Amino acid sequence: MSDAIATLLDNNRAWAERMCEEDPEYFKRLSSQQNPDYLWIGCSDSRVPANQIIALPPGEVFVHRNVANLLHHTDMNALSVVQFAVDVLKVSHIMIVGHYGCGGIKAAMTGGECGVVDYWLHSVREQYNQHRSSLDHLPMEDQIDRMCEINVKAQVNSLCRTKILQRAWQRGQDISVHGWVYGLSDGRVKDLNCTITGLEQVETLYRIDRLHQGD
Repeated sequence: MSDAIATLLDNNRAWAERMCEEDPEYFKRLSSQQNPDYLWIGCSDSRVPANQIIALPPGEVFVHRNVANLLHHTDMNALSVVQFAVDVLKVSHIMIVGHYGCGGIKAAMTGGECGVVDYWLHSVREQYNQHRSSLDHLPMEDQIDRMCEINVKAQVNSLCRTKILQRAWQRGQDISVHGWVYGLSDGRVKDLNCTITGLEQVETLYRIDRLHQGD
């Protein structure tokens, strides 16, 4: 075993012992059942730890992460997480959280050959192409940060166009979808004020009640 991995295991043992000393029932309580009110869909970046940023303990936040915090309708991994969170855990809030200076957003904007991730980021590149004329006057660093915000808003809309969310709203579930961006430089979360709380806020073209009426 490498020294680096051995250190991680030692750290784990020390942490588990410390938690038991501070709260002898901690792991018993944690292992009994998870009942979070929040689903966090964020970027895979190691500098953006969901629980720590919003100061909640393990068990309080259900988390899904991927490069550039995207919600593709063909991504069975993400959709499975969303369905479990909505239909089984009955979360009340879903936060889609980007972060300023996102490497995935930058890669989509600046081009180059990045391998398989290029396919994953194709939708971001299309977003950038659509907004490029309004961003060109900005320095590239500011363009990237602005695109991080634009991307989060797009993912909020994408999530709310899924049948998972819309059926939940139809049956009266109280779920809100929020768009946030995290600042690596100051640790602050910015609310982008794009929260969607019900089916009536989804564009008519994407609403399943419209589709059912047309059947």
